[in-house]
Amino acid sequence: MNARDHLRARPAAADVDQVVAALVRDFGPRAKTAAAIREQHGHGEALADAALPDVVVYPHDNDEVAAIVQLAHAARVPVIPFGVGTSLEGHVAALYGGVSIDLSEMSRVLAINAEDLDCRVQAGVTREQLNAELKGTGLFFPIDPGANATIGGMAATRASGTNAVRYGTMRENVLGLTVVTADGRILRTGGRARKSSAGYDLTHLFVGSEGTLGVITEIQLRLSGVPEAISAAVCQFPTLKAAVDTVIVAMQHCIPVARIEILDALQMDACIRYSKLDGYEAKPTLLFEFHGSEAGVREQAQAMEAIADDHGGSAFQWATQPEDRSRLWKARHNAYYAALALAPGKQAYSTDACVPISRLADCLLQTREELDREGVVAPIVGHVGDGNFHVLVLFDPASAAERAQADAIARSVAMRAIAMGGTCTGEHGIGMHKLDALVAEHGAAVDLMRTIKRAFDPRDIMNPGKTVPL
Repeated sequence: MNARDHLRARPAAADVDQVVAALVRDFGPRAKTAAAIREQHGHGEALADAALPDVVVYPHDNDEVAAIVQLAHAARVPVIPFGVGTSLEGHVAALYGGVSIDLSEMSRVLAINAEDLDCRVQAGVTREQLNAELKGTGLFFPIDPGANATIGGMAATRASGTNAVRYGTMRENVLGLTVVTADGRILRTGGRARKSSAGYDLTHLFVGSEGTLGVITEIQLRLSGVPEAISAAVCQFPTLKAAVDTVIVAMQHCIPVARIEILDALQMDACIRYSKLDGYEAKPTLLFEFHGSEAGVREQAQAMEAIADDHGGSAFQWATQPEDRSRLWKARHNAYYAALALAPGKQAYSTDACVPISRLADCLLQTREELDREGVVAPIVGHVGDGNFHVLVLFDPASAAERAQADAIARSVAMRAIAMGGTCTGEHGIGMHKLDALVAEHGAAVDLMRTIKRAFDPRDIMNPGKTVPL
């Protein structure tokens, strides 16, 4: 289901013009109407299905965000929060025009409380910026979705990434928020305490709401201690099943691996070419990282290596020096661009799913069989320690048939995961591309989600057409 199929109309041109004029008056050069800026804010990464806002505004604090939203609320003009545009499911497309609030200039780290292992940041702070600020404190922020996303965007989409198997997702690492509601009020949820039984958990209602309930402007984050020892390794396997079975056994034995990433043979071939990973073969591959004490890391690695050996894995190739680990994980983070390089001129339809670990082998192998049967170039890569994987279907954007085929494959992956007791998305979110899948997964519960949406945003101005369209 495309969000454009819903009945919400664009606001009246006169109302939009009035809001744009007021924002240009109040924000001067920080309110931009140039076509190039609007186009940049009309889509995220991956699919370039642009839908342009009428104006892009760059606020600097909570009060300015509130002022923008109050103007839009009065005129019933849509508001679309924007971080750095790395989302993958059409979250930032302005389907009905309106105001794109670019939070990238709200980029201050407001407080670091090293003794309590927490900090507070503005929404435009990126994860790399935050970790740079934390150097010397003995702490780091572990959520790593690959892209250098903003913390606000990561909270809005409930991001996770390569470290989730050990450190959890944004859901577990957000302690509190400041949010501007749909009518322009500034609301503070949660706090610095590690637990609370006080009322409804509004913090985690906004985490993952994809900008449809309010604009997240500040985030209180849980931090983690930098491990005493970190070690990374690569192991290659004769088949995809052997690699997946290794992960399943490791998880069932509760080996506390910090990261386990899988690359199928096609994705590994792409990474070898793109990132110049000499010394590896184009075979199904697992990337591991172990965190802890020197003795603990050694024990984890030995246990993991024994399991891999039982499943036909090659000898571990170690990356113990920081620069070697950085090169290895940079290659993993560049997997998307490596995949695009397999078919120059094509776009990637990136989708994800997540299943219980016991069904991971079935889901991955059936997906790989479908991709081969369809004859598409589509690598698989995943954070398989928690059952999450991604498929990147390459297609010609000028071919309606290839786009339709990619859409159908993405839907098939989602439905397969749901049928196996999983979810249509482990970290990408719903956006505008997985609306049908959300209904298939949650059924009548989506009606309750709409009730919540109406209560928070009765005029339907907050990122309309996404997640749970009214």
